[in-house]
Amino acid sequence: MKKLLLFFLWLPITLCSQEIMNEEILLTSGEILLPGTLSYPKTNEKLPLVLFVHGSGNGDRDGNQAPLLLTNHIKLLADSLNTKGIAFYRYDKRTATKENLPKIKNPSLLDFVGDVQLAIDHFSNDTRFSGIHLIGHSQGSLVGMLANGKQIRSYTSLAGPGTTIDATLIRQITAQNEDLGKVAALHVKELMETDTIIEVNPFLMAVFTPQNQSFLKEWIRIAPAAEIKKLEVPVLIINGDSDSQISVEDAQLLKAARPDAQLVIIPKMNHTLKEVENMAENQRSYADPDFPLSTELVQTIQKFVLANE
Repeated sequence: MKKLLLFFLWLPITLCSQEIMNEEILLTSGEILLPGTLSYPKTNEKLPLVLFVHGSGNGDRDGNQAPLLLTNHIKLLADSLNTKGIAFYRYDKRTATKENLPKIKNPSLLDFVGDVQLAIDHFSNDTRFSGIHLIGHSQGSLVGMLANGKQIRSYTSLAGPGTTIDATLIRQITAQNEDLGKVAALHVKELMETDTIIEVNPFLMAVFTPQNQSFLKEWIRIAPAAEIKKLEVPVLIINGDSDSQISVEDAQLLKAARPDAQLVIIPKMNHTLKEVENMAENQRSYADPDFPLSTELVQTIQKFVLANE
């Protein structure tokens, strides 16, 4: 049984001559803690609300995985959309909260789906908001598709894979080392046929570590192209042409599966949603929380959300 525990802390700040309100909200799924932040411009009018679903890893509500990844991309997007009259809810992934880790015995992709649904259910009765708009980034693109429900006004896939995750991983690994890419393909074949990988290549342990193998197998079985077809709301597909993790071809595959979706390819935008000029800037954006967000991304999401109110 999922329980809901809430506490609020109002923190008004001034941004671009507009008062922005921040509420700290704690949702709980059983014993799992899901702390998050709701931010919105102070107004007497109803606002559209964006719920953001983060990608893979142990990301917090800002988009960071300290000490290696410090992008702040989720917080920057929230701040930017707040100034455009859009409310924003972001939360720490369940694996980002240390207190949760001893309680996560058999991780499942559907756990992340349930966390999104919990947030949707909470805000669906909040009369301050005119509608809920879901955005799923990277792994969150598929998670968001699976969580989508009748309460949602629109769905945005942001840098989401167009193939099953095994194909995406093999492509990414092969781009770095062709021989390792072949080993990765053999590991996937063994996992799908036998439920385990007897001997994981040491260089691929981060991907195929034994405790993650059942999670990975579950993930491989779910095809984004099949899931995007099921959505009953307007769909926006966004990808950057400087994304070194998810390609423009991924976005095109999603578009082919969902012909009525809007497809936007943003020049110079990378996977952290930053505008980069070269590979050096691309690498720096993963460790510089102040690296600026793509302005075209903000404008594209703003236009889509307001058009579907």
